[in-house]
Amino acid sequence: MAKKLRIIFTGGGTGGHIYPIIAVSEKLRAWTEKNGVQADFRYFGNPGAFREALSANAIRISRVAESKWRRYFSLLNFLDIFKFGFSVLQCLWKIYWFMPDVVFSKGGPGSLPVVLVSFLYATPIVIHESDSVPGLANRLASRFARVIGLAFGSAAKRFPRTTAKLDVVGNPVRSELLIKTSPEQAKVALGFDPAKPLILIFGGSQGSNRMNDFILGNLEAILLKFQVMHVIGREKFQDYKNQYDFLTKNFSPILLASYKFSDYLGVEMSKAMDAADLIMARGGAGAIFEIAAKGKPAIIVPFPEASADHQKENGYAYASSGAAVVIEQDNLLPSIFLDQVEKIVLDPEVKAKMSSAATAFYQADAADRIAVDILEFIS
Repeated sequence: MAKKLRIIFTGGGTGGHIYPIIAVSEKLRAWTEKNGVQADFRYFGNPGAFREALSANAIRISRVAESKWRRYFSLLNFLDIFKFGFSVLQCLWKIYWFMPDVVFSKGGPGSLPVVLVSFLYATPIVIHESDSVPGLANRLASRFARVIGLAFGSAAKRFPRTTAKLDVVGNPVRSELLIKTSPEQAKVALGFDPAKPLILIFGGSQGSNRMNDFILGNLEAILLKFQVMHVIGREKFQDYKNQYDFLTKNFSPILLASYKFSDYLGVEMSKAMDAADLIMARGGAGAIFEIAAKGKPAIIVPFPEASADHQKENGYAYASSGAAVVIEQDNLLPSIFLDQVEKIVLDPEVKAKMSSAATAFYQADAADRIAVDILEFIS
C-alpha cells in the first residue's frame, strides 16, 4: 500500500467546482487516516475566491494560469491561446516535481492543461461532470480519463465515444451543509420569526444581478406575506446595499425585520437552508444538489447565458423529479413568482411532496463513490 497518497485536484474556481472537490478530499483524507497513509493533496489552477476554503481543508494550492475558450467572437480568445500554452509549460514543470498518484478534475477553465499533462505522464485521471450538458473542458478531458463520474444520468449520451467507465454518482455536497437544524431553531438563530414562512434566495457563489434586481423591485409585496433571506454576492453587495437603503427608508419596522441580506454565507448557509420553507436559486448543479440534500422545495431560475444553456437543462431535469418548478428568467415576473411561492409554501401537501422528491433525488454517497473510483488506482 502507498505510504503517501498524492492527489491533484483541478477545476474552474467557482463554488460548483470547488465544493465538490472539498467533499471528495474529505472522503480521501478519512481513508488515509484510517489506513495510516500520509495525504498530500494539491489544487492546480486558479482558486479564485476559494483559496481560503481549500487551505482550510489542507489542500495546498499550485497556481496555474487560467485560459478559457469563448464560443463567441472575442479578442480574448487570441490572448488565451498563448495563456493555454503557458499553462501547459507550467504544468509540465510543476506536475513533474509532484508526480501525483491520481488526478481528479471537475472541469471548467484552467483544468484542461492539468489533465493533458497528467495524461502525458501516464497518471490515471478521474473526472466528474456536474451538469446535464458537459462543459467543453470535460468533453475534451474525457478522451484521457479512466473514469467519468456524472451527476445527471442524461449526461452519459454526451460522451458517445469514450472508453472510460461511466458512473452516475450524483454530485458531492460539502459536509458542512449536511448538518441539519430544525427549521424553527434555524429561523430563530438567524433572527427571523419561526412562525412566518421564509424564502431563501441565492444566485450561485457569485450572486445574480437579475435576481437581486427582481427582489429589490418587489420587496414590499413579497415581505407582506413572507420573510426573505437573500445572498447578494460579494462583488454586488455594496451597490445593492446602497439601493436597498434608499428604497426601504419608509418601510415599517415589521417589514424590515422580515428581510435580511448578506454578501456571502459560509458555514451559515446550512442554517439558512434549514430555515427556508422554499429556496429560489439559479440552475447550477451545485445549487440543485445542495437544495436536494436539504430536502427543500425549490424555484429554479436558470441563467440564460450559461454555456450551452446547461442551467436550463439542469433545471428541467431536476423539476421532472417533482422537487422544483422552473421559472425562466424572461418569465420572472411578480405575479408568476408570488403565485408559485403561495402554491408551494402555503399548501402543506404540495410542500411535503416536493420535499420528499428532493430527498429522493439526492444521492448521499456521491463523494464516497468518487473517492472509491480514485482509490482503485492506488496500489
